[in-house]
Amino acid sequence: MNKDKEQKFTYEGLITESLSNGMFRVRLDNENVILGYISGKIRRNFIRIQPGDRVKIEVSPYDLTKGRIFYRLRQKNLSD
Repeated sequence: MNKDKEQKFTYEGLITESLSNGMFRVRLDNENVILGYISGKIRRNFIRIQPGDRVKIEVSPYDLTKGRIFYRLRQKNLSD
């Protein structure tokens, strides 16, 4: 039996609001707003996520209103 892993959608978005317990409101590039929670790897490495940060988020095809934040994109340095 070969079980294929379910396909997840990957989007980029902007953190608009910080909620409790590592949850955030994320506005995706296609203008949808979803609830995002941080992955265990981000928690373990103490990566700080704040409103205004750009992130990559993984969304399951079964529930398109929630997603897992798995990467914080680097900010461009505006002072250079």
